[in-house]
Amino acid sequence: MKVKKVPMRTCVSCNQSKPKRDLLRVVRCPDGTMVVDLKGKVSGRGAYLCRERECIERGISNRRLERVLEHPLDPELVQTLLETIHTI
Repeated sequence: MKVKKVPMRTCVSCNQSKPKRDLLRVVRCPDGTMVVDLKGKVSGRGAYLCRERECIERGISNRRLERVLEHPLDPELVQTLLETIHTI
């Protein structure tokens, strides 16, 4: 039986390559809104972060997410990401 390939993605904060399923995806949609994509299906420009407190905080504070998504972060998105930290 054929073994299924696991898609790998790179965290924008720590630059570690991990399976896509283990990362958190942040998307800038074509209409300009920014959302946290939990299922990995939303269309738009995406950036991946590790599901770790340090990576999420570093991605926000160092503006790495803003550079990758080519758009300033919305305060609602930052709040959602910070709430995600508390559930980890």
